[in-house]
Amino acid sequence: MAKTVQCVILKKEAEGLEAPPLPGELGKRIFDSVSKEAWNRWIAQQTIIINEYRLNLADPRAQELLTDAMERFFYGAGLEPPPDWVPPEERPEK
Repeated sequence: MAKTVQCVILKKEAEGLEAPPLPGELGKRIFDSVSKEAWNRWIAQQTIIINEYRLNLADPRAQELLTDAMERFFYGAGLEPPPDWVPPEERPEK
């Protein structure tokens, strides 16, 4: 039987992650309170952040920025998209 969690994003009980997605306390906190669906939403948001800010994930400052964004996404007031980001459906065709 799949693990369920009271998801902080969906605000309901949902299927949880199979393992902590990160080492340490933040990974355990996410494992205990974030559903698979919410984690997938974060992955989409993370991709936007990495691409729009052209982050080099080998850079510790980029890793810190992404970790801070993750904490705001799950446990803070949420995230605003990067200032110049335009959703794909609103981009002009080339």
